[in-house]
Amino acid sequence: MRRVTTPSFDGFLILLLVVLFGFVACAPAHSAGIPAAANKYRSLLVRSAHAHWGLDAPIATFAAQVHQESRWMPDAVSPVGAQGMTQFMPSTSEWIAKIYPDELGDHQPLNPGWALRALVIYDRWLFARVDAVDQCNQAAKMASAYNGGIGWVGRDERLASASGADPAKWFNAVEKYTQRADWARRENRLYVRLILLRWEPLYAAAGWGPGMCEGVTL
Repeated sequence: MRRVTTPSFDGFLILLLVVLFGFVACAPAHSAGIPAAANKYRSLLVRSAHAHWGLDAPIATFAAQVHQESRWMPDAVSPVGAQGMTQFMPSTSEWIAKIYPDELGDHQPLNPGWALRALVIYDRWLFARVDAVDQCNQAAKMASAYNGGIGWVGRDERLASASGADPAKWFNAVEKYTQRADWARRENRLYVRLILLRWEPLYAAAGWGPGMCEGVTL
């Protein structure tokens, strides 16, 4: 009679580890770095973006902005008082709610649905009020305004123009000219570059949708 052998426990464990390692190795690398909480709120962001920007809304750009603002934490509160997933200051959340009462109602910055709607609506408001040579540079001005105020973007443009730089270009032009405090300048420039050049490609590669600086290299 032929003897039938069964694999040892050690052999089974090794086989299981090989299978698991192969699964992890084949997993999409581009998902690394996206917080688990992001998927929980993804559909909310997509619906809001489509409602206010259309079906070609730059979802990856908005996702990158939320990532930079709070890492998708709905109860985030900054040391200076910015609130919620999209880090609106109380005065700004009250103002945007008054400007768009039908879409936003009372301001609720700690409510994820409200925060995401407010972000795409405010971004749309800012985007329409800045001019640039292309969509990516316009998105950069939009993000700069979201972070530091649209008034500062205008001042930076005028200073860039007076210095001989192209005020229609944010990257390597307007971004280099400002009279803001050093810490504010560093924060604002890093904010824009992280969103559009680091986080946006991450979300675009993960299948979230298009971004405003997709394919742009600097």
